[in-house]
Amino acid sequence: MRRAAYSFSIITAVLGSLGGGPAHAASVESVTRGEYVFNAAGCAGCHTDVKTKGPPLAGGRVLATPFGSFYSPNITPNQIHGIGSWSQEDFIAALRQGIAPDGTPYYPSFPYTSFTGMSGSDIVDLWTYVSTRPAVPRTDERHKLQFPFNLRILMWGWRALFFREGPIEADPNRSEEWNRGSYLVRALSHCGECHTPRNAFGAVDHGRELGGNPEGPNGKSVPNITPDDATGIGSWSDEEIVDFLSIGMTPEGDFAGGAMTEVIDQSTSKLNDADRRAIAVYIKALPPVRNQPKK
Repeated sequence: MRRAAYSFSIITAVLGSLGGGPAHAASVESVTRGEYVFNAAGCAGCHTDVKTKGPPLAGGRVLATPFGSFYSPNITPNQIHGIGSWSQEDFIAALRQGIAPDGTPYYPSFPYTSFTGMSGSDIVDLWTYVSTRPAVPRTDERHKLQFPFNLRILMWGWRALFFREGPIEADPNRSEEWNRGSYLVRALSHCGECHTPRNAFGAVDHGRELGGNPEGPNGKSVPNITPDDATGIGSWSDEEIVDFLSIGMTPEGDFAGGAMTEVIDQSTSKLNDADRRAIAVYIKALPPVRNQPKK
């Protein structure tokens, strides 16, 4: 009954903001697809201050890094404090280019370096869904960064060195399942943002993709999930990876802890089985990385 009421509220929100005719059905479908993209991308986790039980998507969650503390912004449709005044083109530029509506570059604490690989249709569907969320009048908190990292102009140089814009191209020599897994891991679910080591400038080291990060979010160590037998998950089967992404249980019978618990609860458990299996297929096909991040 609650699910039915929820679905009706989405439909009402969309139909109330659009014209008549067949566009209604298409927009409702876009919202449904957008909700799936939203979950796969883990938007709720980053943009909600869970620690203080803040309103969903109203921002304020802190991310402690060696460069200082970043605070996630309000992405509700509030016209003043959120992104309610943005156009669809502004939203696309944010995810594809890492550029704010005023033309300033975002810090890579916002993982546009991964989201740039998203398909245009997924970005538009995500925009449609986020536009239906409740608007919250919560003011964004300013980042607390050390000098010189608080000089946003330096981001232009960082981008020139480490950012490559554009959607992920399918590999014609790989299966459709592998390509879907690549898209989910590298773009939409942006697994490498946490599981891949970074260099001294805070850029992801793509040569050690998913090889574990000793200095992950908030200084926590993030494990190696490449198919290395000694330091990664090389002994895990595809089915065991799927189970872990579904319910958080490892082959040894333990359960995920820390930030991964939230990722599973709010993101990977909400994917369909085909997508979870595609992730497993992609990860198992990666080159093994011998790396044991510190505990």
